[in-house]
Amino acid sequence: MQVVSARDITEQNQAQEALRIRENSRRKQSQTLVQLARSKTFQQGNLNAVLREITETAAQTLLVERVGVWLYNEERSKIECINLYDVRTKEHTFGNSLLKTNFPGYFQVLEEERTIAVDDARNDPRTQELSESYLSVLGITSILDAPIWLEGHLVGVVCHEHIGEGRQWTLEEESFAGSIADFVTLAIEASERNVVEEALRQSEAQFRAIFERSSVGIGLIDMKGQIVDTNLALCEILGCSREDLYGKRFTDYISIEREDLKLYKRLMSGIRTDLKRTSRDGLQLSNHQKQLVERHRIEIERRCQHQNGSLVWTHISVSVIPGSNGEPEFFLAMIEDITERKQTELKLRASQEAAEAASRAKTEFLATMSHELRTPLNAIMGLSQLLQQEIVGSLNEKQNEYVSCIYSSGEHLLAVINDILDLSKVEAGKEELLLSSLSVADICNYAIWTVRDRASEKGLQLTHKIDQEADICIADERRIKQMLLNLLTNAIKFTPAGEVSLVVKKVPQGITFTVSDTGIGIDSSQFQFLFEPFKQLDSRLNRQYEGTGLGLALTRKLARLHGGDVTVTSTLGKGSQFNLFLPNSEHLGNGENETNDIDEIEEEANFTSSSSSSVIPTNKTILLVEQEENTATVLQDYLHTIGYQVKWIDNSNDFLKQVQSFQPDLVFFDLQLVKDVHVLTLLNILRKEPYREHLPIVMMTFSEHLEEEIVMLPGSVNDYLVKPICIIQLESILMKYFS
Repeated sequence: MQVVSARDITEQNQAQEALRIRENSRRKQSQTLVQLARSKTFQQGNLNAVLREITETAAQTLLVERVGVWLYNEERSKIECINLYDVRTKEHTFGNSLLKTNFPGYFQVLEEERTIAVDDARNDPRTQELSESYLSVLGITSILDAPIWLEGHLVGVVCHEHIGEGRQWTLEEESFAGSIADFVTLAIEASERNVVEEALRQSEAQFRAIFERSSVGIGLIDMKGQIVDTNLALCEILGCSREDLYGKRFTDYISIEREDLKLYKRLMSGIRTDLKRTSRDGLQLSNHQKQLVERHRIEIERRCQHQNGSLVWTHISVSVIPGSNGEPEFFLAMIEDITERKQTELKLRASQEAAEAASRAKTEFLATMSHELRTPLNAIMGLSQLLQQEIVGSLNEKQNEYVSCIYSSGEHLLAVINDILDLSKVEAGKEELLLSSLSVADICNYAIWTVRDRASEKGLQLTHKIDQEADICIADERRIKQMLLNLLTNAIKFTPAGEVSLVVKKVPQGITFTVSDTGIGIDSSQFQFLFEPFKQLDSRLNRQYEGTGLGLALTRKLARLHGGDVTVTSTLGKGSQFNLFLPNSEHLGNGENETNDIDEIEEEANFTSSSSSSVIPTNKTILLVEQEENTATVLQDYLHTIGYQVKWIDNSNDFLKQVQSFQPDLVFFDLQLVKDVHVLTLLNILRKEPYREHLPIVMMTFSEHLEEEIVMLPGSVNDYLVKPICIIQLESILMKYFS
């Protein structure tokens, strides 16, 4: 009888089979990881190729239907699938995305867990958000996700997706999924490194191309001053080959000047100071390097020695290139050949010096001519006035006509001289405006009154209209009157019949003075010549209209000196319109009309010529200090005739003595003599004497520099007269102080 013992080993066999399968899976996973680690695809740095290999290998190893790599976008608002491998179709796709705002729970889990192993993906709290829009649509039942981390930041996830019955993930599979995510991290790093290296290679190639092809000479110099590298342009500037220059001292080829050592020390001192600051403040080295390049540079112009012995003018810019530790490592010298430019500069400098000499000569000539022309003009106009007054005897009708012609011709010549001198002064930049707040009505009334006789003689209607808002303007009083008179005089001159008008309007930016006429008009092709000095549209010798062509040129220059301008519109045969614009000026004075002594003279000149009987002297004495004999003769004769006692001296040497002995009631003083510092001292001494502190002193001067010169005098001057002196102006002064 045999006894048979039977034992059920099914469970044992199943356990052994499960263990064998598990060991096989673990072995396969290890082999896969080793295979990936040895893959040459990683070394190439092609991220797309690496991800294709990773997803295919992971799908085959874990026996899942789909493996995808998802990465965050730049805004970290969603993850985008950049590679998805499907085992069934054996295809790689991309483009799907998951918004972070739609699946907040899932994205939160990615941040917190090493792997997300979910057997029932549609119901698990960690992934159920994905069920309706993603898992159910694709038939996914189980997922094994491994977050991708790069430099401590979550950048994406590797998703292993199982389709069919639910699947339980083992710890080995979770570990494998984590390793796959690490390989993706390595692939991303390799790709970024490859991009940087490629960019660096391209940058180096571009730099080398620029270095070699640059028309500017470039030299790399070590801290000992020896040449390390050069480009072809520098070799051509110095006439040497690269081999000749290598290792030579850079300073052997350029002229050294005394201050170069100071420049070098200052450059190096600044770099060391910044290095200390960088170390103390903990700045990024890359930023510091940029600062060194931008801030630490010296630029000089030096002559370089060519190999053939000639000298080449160069502009040299030297910068410091720091090494990886931030310490200065090289000097970068940029050398530009400026020999041609230097030669041009020397020619220009010579031309400029010649032009300046010519300008000085012109100024001196004009100053001399001013004196030489005005001195006889004073006599001509003064004596003709005395003849007109019939002080030395009566004149017949023809003699009166001749004297009037002499005087008017003198006036015309004086106006031409004044225009030339004024224009020269403005062009030389020596004109200084005395801006003040002026009454527009007063200025316009003065201008209209001055030209009304000329308009009346031609039978023209002269009108003016002022905007109520245009009550005040900011300008130099003498110059604005001069500009308006020039425009009005021109309009009257070129208007045979009809009307001349002055219209003033307030505009947002300032004020406009518009002078319109119904005259001959101007062709538009001639506008470009209107404001050129000495340029007249009718240049024939036998032209109908007289003039020098200076008025409009001077008017525009004075307007622009105020910050404004003069513009013109015109139709040939119908008339012209000139617009003088003056801009607003910020708070000048207290806003009230400022007046000066010239107003009083001009207001007095508004009266018709008065006879000597209007001035009634009562034993008044006048001291005349005048160096020009003709001017003194005119004044002395006229003052004697109307009853004054006059004492004339032609210099200032005996001035105080004459004041004490003659005891004058009024002094006329030539401003030319005041330029002597000694005279200013005399005037100051005179004013310090109590019994002479109220003695009226009237300066006599030409029109140029009038306000400036009078203002600069000590508080000893009461009034002034403008040469050539008109009888009306003289009588107004006498009435002012003796009435």
